Amino acid sequence: MVTDHAQLSRLDLNLLVSLDALLTERSVTRAAERLHLSQPALSASLARLRTHFNDQILARRGNTYELTPFALRLSEHTTTALEAARRVFESQATWTPAESTREFSIYGSDYGFATIGAVVSRLAAERGLSVRFRFMLHNPTVVEDAPNRLRSVDGMIIPHGFLTDLAYADLWRDEWVALVADGEHGPGGELTMEDLAARPYVMTYQSRTAFTSASRQIQQLGVEPRVDAVVESFLTLPLYVAGTRRIGLIQRALAPLAARLGGVRVVELPFAPTPLVHALWWHPVHARDPEHAWMVELFQEAGRIVESGAHADGGPHG
Repeated sequence: MVTDHAQLSRLDLNLLVSLDALLTERSVTRAAERLHLSQPALSASLARLRTHFNDQILARRGNTYELTPFALRLSEHTTTALEAARRVFESQATWTPAESTREFSIYGSDYGFATIGAVVSRLAAERGLSVRFRFMLHNPTVVEDAPNRLRSVDGMIIPHGFLTDLAYADLWRDEWVALVADGEHGPGGELTMEDLAARPYVMTYQSRTAFTSASRQIQQLGVEPRVDAVVESFLTLPLYVAGTRRIGLIQRALAPLAARLGGVRVVELPFAPTPLVHALWWHPVHARDPEHAWMVELFQEAGRIVESGAHADGGPHG
């Protein structure tokens, strides 16, 4: 009789790494690039996986590949298993932040990285820690697939309203303001509702699932923005406002950094914008992980600095 332990001992756990990459990327080429392997080497792993599971895993559909129904079921468990294995072999009997060399991977926007991300990194450096942070830009696909993507990373910085049914910690509150070019203003030097209706806009993330609450609020007030340009970056927004009549919508915490680029100024919106509550979200797989819990506390400390406005000076925060 073959025991479960004997069956496990015959498995090559490197295949789990290959399987996770294939299920995530849904492409042999992209999975090979992610793992820094040659395409023939990963194709050989795929062949072994197909034999083991008696399933194609990836099935060709025209010029692309799709996951088989069985592979879709596997994807619910594979990344979790890989992350659990990684945590097993990286675990230490005793752990302190000063001795850790862990790399924390965080999804977010350039806004989040320029504000709280920069503060988190600075706090770790000021305290002489050897932990590292990998900040990765999210996109609509990543956000829509967050329950799966967050199995293999440590968190995602994003406001409430996009994710549900995941663990989170609130970080800081923010609000929307407007950017206009120097010399461009409405009566009294501020924007009016008439300005919002008459001027063109540069927008960020303008799609069905990627949008800003301020742009939706403007529509709810009966104004359909005339959009001249769409950029998937908050930091580059001022470049599309300077020297034009456009209006750009930006978060107050980012406004001092945007103003440093020159050619723009920050003005208040002619309505009360809905506040933003930013949070760090993560998968329950990280429960009871002391290193992850420490990281969350560091982000919460940084969030208080951002909410106070002290992040904009770039100085030490102790």
